[in-house]
Amino acid sequence: MMVVRAEGSGGPCGACRFLRRKCVEGCIFAPYFVSDHLGTSHLAAVHKVFGASNASKILFNIPPHKRPDAVVSLCYEALSRVSDPVYGCVSHIFNLQQQVDNLQAELAYTFKLAKLAHSQQEQTSFELDIRDPQEDKDDDLQRLARELVAKYFPGLQFSFSD
Repeated sequence: MMVVRAEGSGGPCGACRFLRRKCVEGCIFAPYFVSDHLGTSHLAAVHKVFGASNASKILFNIPPHKRPDAVVSLCYEALSRVSDPVYGCVSHIFNLQQQVDNLQAELAYTFKLAKLAHSQQEQTSFELDIRDPQEDKDDDLQRLARELVAKYFPGLQFSFSD
């Protein structure tokens, strides 16, 4: 997060306050570490992990338009490293990767269940649509018999029993 120090504030930036030095015009830390507690605590973590001198060298070697992203990355890595000295931000990446893997497995399982349910539904509807060919022949024969009886025996009425 880029926070610009107000012009003419006269006070040192958070980095210079933490390092107990005079904040000069053109201080590399001034645009990114304000003089409040948050700016000071972020610089404290960066100083503890990377060292203020190394952080300033890193920032000087980066083009000015990319420095805000670099400061965010430095602060994130430093704060992660302070809270988890062994893994740092890599533990966050591992946790996120584990969540992605779990969600992909859950999604694959859900797709399999949906496919199984769909195939069972198709089998059920398919079974309902299947008719015995013999029944079709019987229906045709019954229709033909009714037509013949109606034609040749007009007064005769009968029903077929199943």
